[in-house]
Amino acid sequence: MWFRMGQLSLLMQKKTVAVRFPAVRLADKIGGWSRHFGERFLLEDVEDSPRKGDPTVSLAKSLACLTDEPLSTNNQNAKSPSELKRLIEVRIKKMVKARYLNEKFYDLMDVVISNADTLRDCYDLVRLNSHVELTTQTDNLCFSTMAKQITNGVFDVKENSVKMYEKSDQRQCLVLPNLKLRVIQEAVRVVLEVVYRPHFSKISHGCRSGRGHRSALRYVQREIHNSDWWFTISMRKVADINVLSKLISVMEEKIQDVKLFQFIYQLFDAQVLNLVFGVFPKGHGLPQEGVLSPILMNIYLGMFDSEVTRMSLRYEGLGLGSNEEKGLEQPKLRCWFRRQIKKSGDSSKEKLEATEGNKLNVCRYMDEILVLVSGSRDVAMSLKSDILNFLMSSLLLDVENQMDPLAVGVNSHVLQFLGTSIQIRTREAEALRAVHKLKDKVQMFVSQKQNVWDSLTVRIGKKWLGWGLRRIKESEIKQLGLSTPILDNLSQFRKPGMKTDHWFKSLMKIWMHDVNAKVEADEEAILSKYIVEPALPQDLRESFYNFRKHAMNYVSSESATTLELLKSYLTETRSEQYSNKKVIALEAPTSCIKRSLLSYGIVGLQGYPKHVSSLVLQDDELIICWFSGLIQRWLKWYSEFENFGYIKLLIIQCVRKSCTRTLGAKYQVSEEVIEKNYDSELSCIPITEELETEMASKPFGISYSFDNNEALGYGTCNSGLCLLSLSRVKTPSRVFNCFVMGCTAASPSMYTLHVKGRQRFPGWRTGFSSSIHPSLNRRRIGLCNRHVKALYLGQISLQSIEFGVLRKL
Repeated sequence: MWFRMGQLSLLMQKKTVAVRFPAVRLADKIGGWSRHFGERFLLEDVEDSPRKGDPTVSLAKSLACLTDEPLSTNNQNAKSPSELKRLIEVRIKKMVKARYLNEKFYDLMDVVISNADTLRDCYDLVRLNSHVELTTQTDNLCFSTMAKQITNGVFDVKENSVKMYEKSDQRQCLVLPNLKLRVIQEAVRVVLEVVYRPHFSKISHGCRSGRGHRSALRYVQREIHNSDWWFTISMRKVADINVLSKLISVMEEKIQDVKLFQFIYQLFDAQVLNLVFGVFPKGHGLPQEGVLSPILMNIYLGMFDSEVTRMSLRYEGLGLGSNEEKGLEQPKLRCWFRRQIKKSGDSSKEKLEATEGNKLNVCRYMDEILVLVSGSRDVAMSLKSDILNFLMSSLLLDVENQMDPLAVGVNSHVLQFLGTSIQIRTREAEALRAVHKLKDKVQMFVSQKQNVWDSLTVRIGKKWLGWGLRRIKESEIKQLGLSTPILDNLSQFRKPGMKTDHWFKSLMKIWMHDVNAKVEADEEAILSKYIVEPALPQDLRESFYNFRKHAMNYVSSESATTLELLKSYLTETRSEQYSNKKVIALEAPTSCIKRSLLSYGIVGLQGYPKHVSSLVLQDDELIICWFSGLIQRWLKWYSEFENFGYIKLLIIQCVRKSCTRTLGAKYQVSEEVIEKNYDSELSCIPITEELETEMASKPFGISYSFDNNEALGYGTCNSGLCLLSLSRVKTPSRVFNCFVMGCTAASPSMYTLHVKGRQRFPGWRTGFSSSIHPSLNRRRIGLCNRHVKALYLGQISLQSIEFGVLRKL
């Protein structure tokens, strides 16, 4: 027996004997084992079946994919939401891969999507995106019935959706799915992700694993060094039947499933499918974006990614972009000479630029496109013309932005991309900015001391002015007997019948004329310079003047010395090419952020923080969570930006004070009392510039598990901050649950959703919602306290709310 087993093992190693089972049966058995033992096995990408031939996998390869974790019913509860989502998607992935044959996927709607187990898993995905624990009570959904309706084609999309109309304009209509349709949409999304994820280009970002907002900016930062021209392309198109038909024709190249395409047409006819290019900002996770929109947009714009690859080959490899290089049929020889010059170690910038030729780099985040071109302006214009022609003629999209290519120069142009301002600097300029930061710190310290000095002298001057007026008035009372030589001398300037106040003003005018007050800035400067400072002790004045003089001399001397050392260091240790290397500088949209602060009532017209009246009636924890969610978004988005110091100032000076004043307005107490009584609760809102240290132990915060995996967090990664006001409290005659999909908890309150306005494309990332459909304004929704907190902190988005619940009650 031992000898036969050894022979069998040897034969299997030589691949002369292969024990194979159908992948569908194997997947069913593994799913049955996992449900029987209460453990869902993690099957990584190594379980993928071959792309060609018989869609089967070997037994040894399938068994090797099983994890070594112990079979425990409590192990699932210990996993994070991202791990649970990955487990669910892996199970669905195995079923999809089993339908692969002859370079296509077959019958995905009948076998995978209309499977009761798949619908149950997608319901769990919906609950995880809604921040609902999988161990809680579930809704009364019959997945077997839903599967039969999908298989028989009797599932009505229109009956499982709700239309939302804007009150002022009935043409503004938004159709949202209910829970059943949302589960089916999630199943379609996961299936399409499995099919098309391996085929997406590296230049595409947005709603993809490991390719989100930060990866797009890093890609631009990496490719900006050798670029000479750049421009952005903005599209403006609501998908019509022609765009949808072209999208289906593209999908037919990899999927053969008539029922799946018919279901997508039904979603489009019912207006549930919101496929919008450039009309509203993407990435905020709001109902206008939809669930299927990101994956379908990436599939449709994948044709553009392929065209960019073809353009790169044409302009870089064949050199057909410039007139002087047309007709060359041997680009290999030119590339060989180029590599030889680079290997020779010649650091001459002109020679390198002359031999590098044309280069094209494109970064696409959903429907926002940034093009970087290395070459002449004619090449950049030709590339732009080719790109616009392809978008308008082949993809049937309307191009709104017709900006000309801009030169990638130092401090020349500021470009708007992904809701940020992008500017080009050099490494030498960045090093010089460090010197200016040192100078600014010293100057700030001196200005602070100067402000203290001026405020104290002005205060003393005002007290002197009031004291003099009081003494003059007291001199008129003869019973006091306050006649002095000074007052008697001033009395001669008093005309008959002149009142005391008028007389005193006349004296001040005479005095200000004598000191030539017109050259001074204001009255306070006159009091400080001509009244208080001459009366101060001489040693005090001299010490302050010497301090200010030495500080300014120190700033100027140290700046000049450091600049000289820096220039010599760059000259000696680094080449000119490295020192002048282009780097990207990102800046947050401070002007848009300030407008959002004003729109949401955090600051007044003059920029001072105030209480937010719409939050006063809510619980203390929810009020603090609202402000904490705003801070967490800013720290997450802008922590690597150049002007992050200004964001810190807004957090300290505006957001925290507005939070304390909101709590103070609720209880009619002062800010000092709120700071004292809510010290531990307000710890999530820092009070100093050391934000990173203070936020490390915050009680509230956004989960960062989806930062680099936007495919697992549709709508939750970049969800904006909404403003909810308490409408009414639940009465015993009308009991309802939370409107969040998958949540069965009771809703103690009804909230009103406020829409502050929509931004045109491209939208800035300000932390506040900017693309909510106007039909949702003043809509009432019931939320439990847990999901109000999750909505404020960015753990869920408006996509998780079922807005048609009130019509069923």
